[in-house]
Amino acid sequence: MRQERLLFRQGYALVAGIDEAGRGAWAGPVVAAAVILPRGAMRISALHGVRDSKLLSPSQREALFARIHQAALAVGVGMASHSEIDGLGIVPATRRAMRRAIEALVPSPEALVIDAVKLADVPLPQRVLFHADALCLSVAAASIVAKVTRDRLMAELDVQHPGYCFARHKGYGTALHQQALAQLGPSAVHRMTFEPVRAADPHPRPFSLEGRRELVPSPLRRASRGEEPL
Repeated sequence: MRQERLLFRQGYALVAGIDEAGRGAWAGPVVAAAVILPRGAMRISALHGVRDSKLLSPSQREALFARIHQAALAVGVGMASHSEIDGLGIVPATRRAMRRAIEALVPSPEALVIDAVKLADVPLPQRVLFHADALCLSVAAASIVAKVTRDRLMAELDVQHPGYCFARHKGYGTALHQQALAQLGPSAVHRMTFEPVRAADPHPRPFSLEGRRELVPSPLRRASRGEEPL
């Protein structure tokens, strides 16, 4: 927690680590998480094993997801939908998801440590680091929360959109996903501005956000509270 301790020494008691999951996927939302850990988090046995989510198995992430919720002072989750990604672009949509995760924190943070993304419109001190999920405990915890939340949501989308195998590849550009796109064309939750998806659309059309109203799926709300999807 070196980066967090630097902010603690500057007088910030509530430091949130922030990370995202799903930025490179071809379908589904981008999900961000923000986690505030107590100052003595390194000594909390429940957090032993917390690291960059990409280095963990699904079962390890699930176990740590529950322990992070138990040990953290606050956990917030936000997302930007596939439609918002198409309308804004993936980087602005990722920032929107991160802002929503910050807004969901109770108590509110006093400073932020973020993996790779600067939030210029958030008026809080920020330390933005590449590979922060490998360097900072709170960001690693956020990476796990974001990944597990999104994986659960993609499992729900797999049921709603059979044939795409979302539960297996989570919307990323695997050979299995490419095969499903070639056979079925894009689903209602694909990101149409991503070139591999657009190329698979037999009836390409201009994209507009006008008239759309986005709803946060109930599985995401439940997963953000550490609950299993319905």
